[in-house]
Amino acid sequence: MVNHGHGAAIVSTQDEMLAAALPFLDAGLRAGDLVALTCPPETVALLSKELGEKARAVESEPRISLLGARAPDALTMCRRYLERAMAGGSGRLRIVAEVDFGDEPADWREGQRFESVYNRLLGDAPVSAICLYDRRRLPEAVVDSATATHPQLVRATTWSASPGFQDPGVYVPSLPLPRAPIEDGDPVFSVENAPTLAGLRHQLGAVLATLVTDRDQQEDLHLGASEIAANAFRHGVRPVSAQVWADGDRVICVISDRGTSYSDPFSGFTPAHGLDLSLGGMGLWLARKLWDHVDVLPTDEGLSVRLSARLR
Repeated sequence: MVNHGHGAAIVSTQDEMLAAALPFLDAGLRAGDLVALTCPPETVALLSKELGEKARAVESEPRISLLGARAPDALTMCRRYLERAMAGGSGRLRIVAEVDFGDEPADWREGQRFESVYNRLLGDAPVSAICLYDRRRLPEAVVDSATATHPQLVRATTWSASPGFQDPGVYVPSLPLPRAPIEDGDPVFSVENAPTLAGLRHQLGAVLATLVTDRDQQEDLHLGASEIAANAFRHGVRPVSAQVWADGDRVICVISDRGTSYSDPFSGFTPAHGLDLSLGGMGLWLARKLWDHVDVLPTDEGLSVRLSARLR
C-alpha cells in the first residue's frame, strides 16, 4: 500500500529503487496529483523509461531539492509546486527526490538540516515525498541520517514509521559544528570591536574583493555577510567582531557579538516575518541563499554566525 508523508527509501540496487519509486509515482498519476522528480539526469531518464508514456505527465525540477538550489530557494520552489497542485487535480503534490548533498561533511550537514526542517515547515501540507538514499553513491553517514530526518521509511510499497526519527527541534541543534581546518590558521582579516555597521560592511567588502574573483559571487557573499553584520549590530550585544579566512578554494567569514538570545534552529530557512519581505527579517535567510554553508554557533560568550563558500 502506497502511503503519504515524508519517507526515505534506503536502496542498494536499481531494482530496489524502482520498486519504491515506480508504484509511488504511478499512484500519484492515477490520483491526479501533481507529480515531480528532483533527481540527477540519469535517474530521471531511468524512471521516465520505466514509466513509458505516463512519463509525459511527470515534471522534472532539480530546484525542489538541494540538487539545484540552496535550502531557502528549494523550499520556495516546493511551495510554488504545492500551490499549483492545490489549484487543481487532487490538490496534492507528489515528489520523488534522489539525495546527493555533496562531497564534504559541511555539505552533508546542510542536507541533513534541510531534510529535518522540511518536516517542520511542510509536514502538514498536502505533499508526499520519497527521498531515495542510494548506498552505492552516498557516504555511510548520509545514509544513516535518513532514519533521523524522515518520519517514514519506505521499502517497495510498504511505509512504516522510522524508529530513529527525531523531532527537528531536537535534531537540528544536535548536529556537530566543527571548525574548518583553515580556521586554525591566521585570518586574512580580523576586527575585534567594529565601531559602526557601515564601517564593518565596507571592510568586509574590501577584503572579499581581494579574495573572490567572480564579481557576481563577490557581490552575493558581501550582501550575505553584510546582513549578518546588521543582525549583530541591531539585535545583538556589542562588541561586534568579524574574522575572514581563505585558502584559495573557499572563504569563511565569522561574525560574532555578545548576545545570547538565539534559540530557533529553523531561522533563515524562510524570512523571519513571512513572505512579505517589506517587513524585514531577511538577514539569515539571505545568508543561507547566498553562502554555501551557514552555521549559527551559540556559546557562553555570545553568538557567532559562520559563513562558508567555495570560490568559483
